[in-house]
Amino acid sequence: MTGLDKILKHIEEDAVSAAEQCLAEAKQKADEIMADARAEGEKKCAKIAEDSKMDVQSCLSRAESAANLQEKKLILKAKQEIISEVINNAKNSLLKLPDKEYFDVIIKMVQKHALTGAGYILFSETDSKRLPSQFNEVLKNCLSGKAGASLTLTGDTVNVNGGFILVYGDVEINCSFDALFAAAKENLQDKVSEVLFD
Repeated sequence: MTGLDKILKHIEEDAVSAAEQCLAEAKQKADEIMADARAEGEKKCAKIAEDSKMDVQSCLSRAESAANLQEKKLILKAKQEIISEVINNAKNSLLKLPDKEYFDVIIKMVQKHALTGAGYILFSETDSKRLPSQFNEVLKNCLSGKAGASLTLTGDTVNVNGGFILVYGDVEINCSFDALFAAAKENLQDKVSEVLFD
């Protein structure tokens, strides 16, 4: 082997050794990059999983709150319907009272709402037809405790569903059952609610 061959062989061996070392370093670097990428990927997966879990919990919590709110609204609506039905039944039971009991209630209402001075009392056509024969006398007696108070039946009728209208000149006092129940609506709702739901 000549000196040139030896030098060439030595250069080739050095090149192969350098190439192998370069490949080994590149492989090591690639392994490190892959390990780092894998670790970063696992971190990101864990974060995504945690974020997803929190999103799911938040979504479930919002859904549960919405469901609870909806349930409360439905319960409140049902309670209001029941209360309205009870109040309407009470009003209708007044309308269905036998004549004597009905006009006993009317007389008590007149005593409460009549003003001093002369006025008129107007009933619906239905109530006008079923007035007791001695109603004028009973009406006069019930007002005897209010000095100067008097009410006259005119024969005119009004469009009310139970109760009456008092007229004093330009002043009208609506004592129809609808008006009285409407005026006392909140108070009645509270009382019925206490009885039914407390």
